[in-house]
Amino acid sequence: MKKLLDKLEQFGRLAENTALVLLLGTMIGVSVFQIINRQLLNGMFSLSWADELVKVIVLWLAMVGSIAACRDNKHIRIDLITHILSGPVVAWSKVVVDLFAAAVCATIGWQAWRLIREEMSWGDTFLADVPLWLVHAIVPLAFVLISYQFLLRVVRLLIGILGPDDAEPAS
Repeated sequence: MKKLLDKLEQFGRLAENTALVLLLGTMIGVSVFQIINRQLLNGMFSLSWADELVKVIVLWLAMVGSIAACRDNKHIRIDLITHILSGPVVAWSKVVVDLFAAAVCATIGWQAWRLIREEMSWGDTFLADVPLWLVHAIVPLAFVLISYQFLLRVVRLLIGILGPDDAEPAS
């Protein structure tokens, strides 16, 4: 089980890091070109879509970055209880908190998916021919993947609690 979890985590890490690098590189490239075009080339190239593209990339960066932050356990966490309690109580409290976080993120993902389905009927487009719902689909996808990260952490915590010989220390 641990090897499967490690492989899934390794694949997710590669996909997330690749997406972050591509998105950030594209955003920087388009933004720098826009500055050069406006300041040095006097707007010679008409890229009316560039500003909108950068806005969408910021959304995607935020969502993919949130997935990566959760993966690395670098998300915002209110963990006062872990500083007060010790031992197995802390591990079990982390299980409860992460299960709750997974449920909240899954609920947000579900509600965002409902909004995307509604948006599909509107027929709005981005950059002339890309359906806008496709651009916004990152929101439910990100929340589902964040929920998955929390559930994965719960599984690792439970392995650590119930079988400490085979598991890594809980973080």
